[in-house]
Amino acid sequence: MIHVIMGLKGSGKTKKLIDSIHEAVASASGDVVCIEYGKKLTYDINYRVRLVDSQEYCISTPDMLKGFLSGLHAGNFDITNVYIDNLYKTIGNDRAAGEEFILWCAEFAKVNNMNITVTVSDDVNLASDAVKAYL
Repeated sequence: MIHVIMGLKGSGKTKKLIDSIHEAVASASGDVVCIEYGKKLTYDINYRVRLVDSQEYCISTPDMLKGFLSGLHAGNFDITNVYIDNLYKTIGNDRAAGEEFILWCAEFAKVNNMNITVTVSDDVNLASDAVKAYL
């Protein structure tokens, strides 16, 4: 399953993400991973969450992020929840690439029985119908 938290800057996306992460830590039967751009969530996230700074791994394109997620899963089949904060900061502000990545995540999550939540800093009204299905 995939969930997209979308809104303009200051709309509370990160707060919703943090709340969702804490719910997952309390109820998930597996491991929880959060991929962020920069180290902003260090003190907001439970210590049991594997917090990854995408900048440390030089992730800058959708394909790199796909490979990174695939590698995380290949190395740990116990991951049940993945959170990606600030998608556009990580892969760039390309709506088409962001949409394609979200659709890939939906299929990846389904095949690998995991939950993926992504925050996107953009106007909800500009989202495609395919992305709106995951809001």
